[in-house]
Amino acid sequence: MKCLIALILTLLAGTTTFADEVQIAVAANFTGPMQVISALFERDTGHKASLAFGATGKFYAQIANGAPFDVLLSADAETPARLVKEGLAVAGTPFTYALGKLVLWSADPKLIDSKGEILKKGGFKHIAVANPKTAPYGAAAMQAMGNMGIADTLKPLFVQGENIAQTHQFIFTGAAELGFVSYSQVIKNGQFSSGSGWLVPSKWYDPIRQDAVILSKGKEKPAAAALLNYLKGDKAQAVIKSFGYDLR
Repeated sequence: MKCLIALILTLLAGTTTFADEVQIAVAANFTGPMQVISALFERDTGHKASLAFGATGKFYAQIANGAPFDVLLSADAETPARLVKEGLAVAGTPFTYALGKLVLWSADPKLIDSKGEILKKGGFKHIAVANPKTAPYGAAAMQAMGNMGIADTLKPLFVQGENIAQTHQFIFTGAAELGFVSYSQVIKNGQFSSGSGWLVPSKWYDPIRQDAVILSKGKEKPAAAALLNYLKGDKAQAVIKSFGYDLR
């Protein structure tokens, strides 16, 4: 009898180890879709996804200092490549899970015109931009303003967000009348969910290629590999598209 109980316990232990937990660092612009995708992932695979949201640059610094993340969903392609080069991520695992879009947005439904002419006309006191050193969407915004020839004019009006989520919050609360955010943060069913906005033409900034990568700490974790595979699947890609991203 004791042997039978021991066998049962061993078998049960084997089945419980099948479900794994993955610690995921997620670029702030991808908060909405990743919340949906993680719920689907947990339901479909049995694995648990623990999410942390923030600026890609800050995540890089944390990972370099030993933060216990298994996977990074970056807002750029450069950071995952750098992590692989430095031995902090697994070679061969980076792939583009989404192509981001930059938008000029205001909580005021009448403020921003369909061509973004307000940037040249003025009439506002503050414009929110994410920190270009740590947030790829902030870097894209600076590049766009530079190519439009308005960066120097607008610089005294900048309100800088730590990441794209904080930048959106500045605009939403009125701390800045308008600002540059991710298209995914302000759309619903293919339209602006509130306020007014202008989708910045892609010719004004380099493509925002967002790459995912398995980090060294997640190398042996089944859930880490399962998550990246899930991101490539039809369910996850449908969610990504619904939030206004293009696919690779």
